[in-house]
Amino acid sequence: MSKNLVVIPAYNEEETIGKVVTCALKYADVSVTDDGSRDRTSDILHDIRKDCDSGKYPNHLNIITHPRSTHIPAGIQDGFKFGLERGYEFFVTMDAGLSHDPEVLPSFFQFDSTIDVVIGSRQDTKNVPLYRKAITRMAALVVNYSLTDSYFKFSGLKLRDCTSGFRRYSKRAAELIAKSKLRSKAFDFHMEALALCMRNRMTAAEMPITYVFSNSSFNGKVLFHGIEFGWYLLSSKNLKRI
Repeated sequence: MSKNLVVIPAYNEEETIGKVVTCALKYADVSVTDDGSRDRTSDILHDIRKDCDSGKYPNHLNIITHPRSTHIPAGIQDGFKFGLERGYEFFVTMDAGLSHDPEVLPSFFQFDSTIDVVIGSRQDTKNVPLYRKAITRMAALVVNYSLTDSYFKFSGLKLRDCTSGFRRYSKRAAELIAKSKLRSKAFDFHMEALALCMRNRMTAAEMPITYVFSNSSFNGKVLFHGIEFGWYLLSSKNLKRI
């Protein structure tokens, strides 16, 4: 069994899920949380698992099915719980819509094994709207500042991309996130996961990646959740745990 597990939350991703999963299976075992999809996502996943069982791919596919959508936090938590029960050491989370290139996975697995959170920093972006770049930048400022011990250290941890979902977590980071009662509701999960790890004295580093903007479920409601959680981080500054 591989020591690495790729965790992918998916909701109505029939156009891309096949390519993402089959490519990821070249490098590691994969667990997909089908988060209440109403299209052919489930059928495609089960066809791939049959191919895995027949030996077509070198690694294994696990499918977790949610009858209703729970969004990113529960989808990733369930993937972590599955992996922890089976003894995986490292967990890479990624998008199901090809915004994240599965061919980058070996770079995550080869990164310094002592680092708890390796963030795929979106330093080369394609087709990303200006408003999304602005939101990413503002979130980074808020998270960096919130995770320092000083009210006057505005640069914080100097992490460039605090909301990227393409990440590698260590086993102890995955354990912490899996057992925590999360406040986040959507994409703000990525801020909360990082904050949990940093406030529990774990380590983080960034690895540059190329990010290709595609269809996204990001909307006004999701933005509100992000702002709400950012304010919570600021108001809870200097707390060891959140």
